[in-house]
Amino acid sequence: MNNSQEQYLIDCWQSLINYIRDHGQVDVSLIESFYEPAYIHSFTNDKVIIITENTVAKQIMSSQSDVIKNAFIDLFDTGLNFTVTIYQVSELKIAPELTGKKVSEKHVAQFPSMPLQSDKTFENFIVGDCNRESKAAALACAVGPGQFYNPLFIFGNSGLGKTHLLMAIANYVLANDPGKKVYYTESLKFVETVVSCIQNNTIDDFKQYMYNVDVLIVDDIQFLAGKEKSHEVFFTIYNELVSHKKQICLASDRQPREIKGLEERLITRFSSGLSVGIDSPEFETSLAILRTKIKSNGSGSGMGIGDIEDEGLNYIASNFSGNVRDLEGAWNRVLFYAIQFQPDGGVIRFQTVLNALKGQAVVSEKGLSPNVIMKEVADYYGITKQQITSKTRTKTVSMARQISIYLCRELLELSYIRIGEEFGGRDHSTIMSACTKVKKSIKKDASFKAAVDEITTKLGQRS
Repeated sequence: MNNSQEQYLIDCWQSLINYIRDHGQVDVSLIESFYEPAYIHSFTNDKVIIITENTVAKQIMSSQSDVIKNAFIDLFDTGLNFTVTIYQVSELKIAPELTGKKVSEKHVAQFPSMPLQSDKTFENFIVGDCNRESKAAALACAVGPGQFYNPLFIFGNSGLGKTHLLMAIANYVLANDPGKKVYYTESLKFVETVVSCIQNNTIDDFKQYMYNVDVLIVDDIQFLAGKEKSHEVFFTIYNELVSHKKQICLASDRQPREIKGLEERLITRFSSGLSVGIDSPEFETSLAILRTKIKSNGSGSGMGIGDIEDEGLNYIASNFSGNVRDLEGAWNRVLFYAIQFQPDGGVIRFQTVLNALKGQAVVSEKGLSPNVIMKEVADYYGITKQQITSKTRTKTVSMARQISIYLCRELLELSYIRIGEEFGGRDHSTIMSACTKVKKSIKKDASFKAAVDEITTKLGQRS
């Protein structure tokens, strides 16, 4: 750029500042603090690129970009499709418009998104009380990326449908706007990519590629914990995308503040959007999921909904509702068992279901199971069943968890190891300790004993 061109841009910017000040569209203090130190990098009849001093200036001026755009149109008679792009000075070396770099096919191949599963859509996601809020939030983000909840943080135990919702967001966005750049990855894959880029001295290329993404979706974000260099890279990408209103969707097995080893600056940003949880499916939802599973996959083996007694379906839905994978696994076992061991073929009988799942389901003769016990305790304390099996350690949740463990031991006579499996894979020593604490509290605290007795009575009435 020669001196005359440079002076022209300076004069244009000063004219614009004077115009905005004279029309009272922006507070004078903002003009003095953020507008005057900025400058025009390039200016054509189609667009202008403005450089600011720092992130704060960029965010403030970006929020007022319509004012800036209209001022340019009025002053310089630019086209109505005129665009205003604002960068901070630190981005001069990486922004594609400023460097001439484009997202090349090489980079697309070098930093590929993980594959999407086309069958994971909103249409075949079974909705119930356990996941209604999460589905609604995910759909809103898919319909208007970057407009509503940013970031969207979905949390819940394994196998409850978090990945399905993330895939559904990606599939919806691409189906309705194929031009959108959707990047789906798991946090461990992200870490692997960062390590590889550092080794190959291509980390700036990776960042530049990610800055052009429209929707970033990261599954199992909890595995980013403890990876300091990856934290730094992800933090930079996160800020860049959010500042340009690009959508970010994350999923984890716990809420942001429960992820140990995650930097505070990431925790606060993850918490700044919308966090929604997915709970274990209740009976009605479990039954609907099971019917959908049989309809979509069972027919391949000649079995459909009408080929199993309702009592058998209800048994599976009642006793394997911990998560969707448990339901699918139970059905697959029943299907295998019926084909192999029900000699007369035909409709799968209830007894066949019982035989197939013998030793698999944890259920008493009275119909009690860990799921039933946890649900009753959760209802009593006004919390969710998911909180009982989560890592949350608040007083109320911890008490409800310990009582649930104690009742599973007393009413179902399960081993400590088996109870641990039902409560999110906890160690048997943790289960023993919980039982001991409840027994002591029952002896010392009359109100605590009354609560346990009331829950036990309700469980007896349910059976």
